[in-house]
Amino acid sequence: MASFEEQLAELEKVVDRLERGDMTLEENVSLFERGVHLSNACKAQLSSAESRIQVLLEPEEGGPARVEDLAVAVAEDEGDEEEFDADEDDDGRP
Repeated sequence: MASFEEQLAELEKVVDRLERGDMTLEENVSLFERGVHLSNACKAQLSSAESRIQVLLEPEEGGPARVEDLAVAVAEDEGDEEEFDADEDDDGRP
């Protein structure tokens, strides 16, 4: 299996060739299919790498720092978002 960097470099070449527009329809379609395959392979490798990345989270109330998987930390942050009303003071009163 080719590395992420090799697949990305090949994908960039595919895009360059497609942008030139000097090929037949069949060549374009074939090259486009190759580009889609490379794009999907790169996405899969990125997804795999992302699931392995861990983030260091700030300690809660003086406790030790926590380490969690990136996907878990992102999901928690998205669930913790609060809406901000510009008409409210810092203490939540209008």
